[in-house]
Amino acid sequence: MDGQFKSNRVTTVAGATPFKLLYDYYRLSSYQERRHQPGVLDFTFGDPHDPPSDAYVEILRESLIPQHELWFAYNLGDAEAVQAATDSLRRYLGLPFEPKDVHLTTGGFAAISVALKVVGDPGDEVVYSLPPWFFYEGTILEAGLVPVKVSINRETFDLDLDAIASAITPRTRIVIVNSPNNPTGRIYPVETLQRLAALLDEASQRNGRRIFLISDEAYNRIVFDGARFRSPVEFYPWSFLAYSYGKTLLSPGERIGYLAPSPAMPEREGIRDAIEALQMCGGWLFPNSSMQHALPRLEALTFDIPLFQRKRDVMVEALRSIGYRVRVPEGTFYLFPESPLEDDAAFIAALDREGVLVLPGRMFETPGFFRVSLTATMQTIEQSIPRFAAAFARAAETTPAS
Repeated sequence: MDGQFKSNRVTTVAGATPFKLLYDYYRLSSYQERRHQPGVLDFTFGDPHDPPSDAYVEILRESLIPQHELWFAYNLGDAEAVQAATDSLRRYLGLPFEPKDVHLTTGGFAAISVALKVVGDPGDEVVYSLPPWFFYEGTILEAGLVPVKVSINRETFDLDLDAIASAITPRTRIVIVNSPNNPTGRIYPVETLQRLAALLDEASQRNGRRIFLISDEAYNRIVFDGARFRSPVEFYPWSFLAYSYGKTLLSPGERIGYLAPSPAMPEREGIRDAIEALQMCGGWLFPNSSMQHALPRLEALTFDIPLFQRKRDVMVEALRSIGYRVRVPEGTFYLFPESPLEDDAAFIAALDREGVLVLPGRMFETPGFFRVSLTATMQTIEQSIPRFAAAFARAAETTPAS
């Protein structure tokens, strides 16, 4: 009898580089204690630091009051909630989604997991770009698929289409694109998305097997400077759109989102059935009934774009005036500045000593950068500026002259 009690699956998933780095930081480091210490300024995760709005709280409260005997019954998709989500998709993206296309999930996380399993078989490859969201690799591995990583252009933060093309093999089944991107804030332009679509179509024809696209759009309503967001789904019919309300509503712990195949996807009727079957058998990946009842009214709430654009502008201007190199993000609520030290982990430790908590670029498999979450309050942002300056000055003192 062997002494192994854990499955190979969990050993593989837990060993995924970004997951292990995140888990070690969140659970095994001093972070949980440090972030609550007086005077410590927390810019790590996209958790809300301002109180939730009264309107949001009231909507959730009212959704808990039963209107009939089946109010809290199994719910595969409340008709009013699905219609509200469909209407918003049509409004924001200008694409003819139908209610049958929209599958409510426990956040964008579940939407991505289901999409991977709908079209991917064990051993199929999934291509995605670095820096990634923390959980792509672990979610891909849990599905029995093979992660294939390529880097973005580190100067422009654009997709490197040549790298994606080179990474595609006969085993490639899925490509994941995240726009607006976490952590860079980059929104990929139309020309890039058109070229990506042509690339995927050509590779599919060459392989004799369709490559699907998963468009991770958790931040597609958090767009600055009056820009119009253009979804990859618009340009490639064999796409799935994964969305999470947790970002727009600044409530990541209240789990609701959706997965929607492109309205132009051929033979998507069978895909719809497959999505629902996986949601059931994958652990009932439907939102709680109360969240579904709340959704039509939650859709009416809007993200405070002016406030977060102001936060972005204040922080970017301040960091640049200090000497940091940082691109202006076009969406999301993150900045991804370059570390003034080659060892970003060492610089994050220096910031920690100043009482500022951020995440190192290595946690996103992109050393030499760090991520700042602008879900911190404006007061926290203003208090942090002299501390960022002090850490930068100390880094300059320790950097050898070239």
